[in-house]
Amino acid sequence: MARGFGRIRREDLLRTACEVIAAQGFGHTRTVDIARAAGVSQGLLFYHFTTKDRLFAEAFAYAAQRDLDALTKLQESGGPPLTRLRDLLRLYSPSGKSKSWALWIDAWSESLRSTVLEEVSRTIDLCWKQALRRILDDGVAEGVFHCPDPDAATWRIVSLIDGLAVQATVHKRVLTRARLSDLVRTATAAELGVPLDALNG
Repeated sequence: MARGFGRIRREDLLRTACEVIAAQGFGHTRTVDIARAAGVSQGLLFYHFTTKDRLFAEAFAYAAQRDLDALTKLQESGGPPLTRLRDLLRLYSPSGKSKSWALWIDAWSESLRSTVLEEVSRTIDLCWKQALRRILDDGVAEGVFHCPDPDAATWRIVSLIDGLAVQATVHKRVLTRARLSDLVRTATAAELGVPLDALNG
């Protein structure tokens, strides 16, 4: 039997939505699927989220929050630019069995049809770009990085990781995570005029 309005938290609904979307994909997930998995009515879902697009967007933001929390911790660490850069590259790149990148790829695709999801994904994406840009600016100011255009370097580095992450996530047998990491470190070292060894560790 579906649970009542006061017996389930909004966070519980978002967690369930993330689980269903991760298993089925945005394009194949219906609100009724999420409602059934949560043990609530569709009416309760729409009471909390108004529309399917809003529910999907908030579920994606909820799923991304753990990575954003780790990014915030990195930014507040106050470590040297090179250390923060290594940490950010490790945090942003696909690793282990995490489903984060699969969800990101699916969200980007669905964003072509959902302005609400596009806005959320763009905002989250901007957080990563801004974090990398601050690290590059600090490194240039301290003379650690030799980069005439930190903004362009930020776009090239992030775009490289995005493109390679799609390959490593979708075509697992074509590009390994280890090879992806090597390609990212090599390109980043060249962008910033630092020895490749400086990005290892």
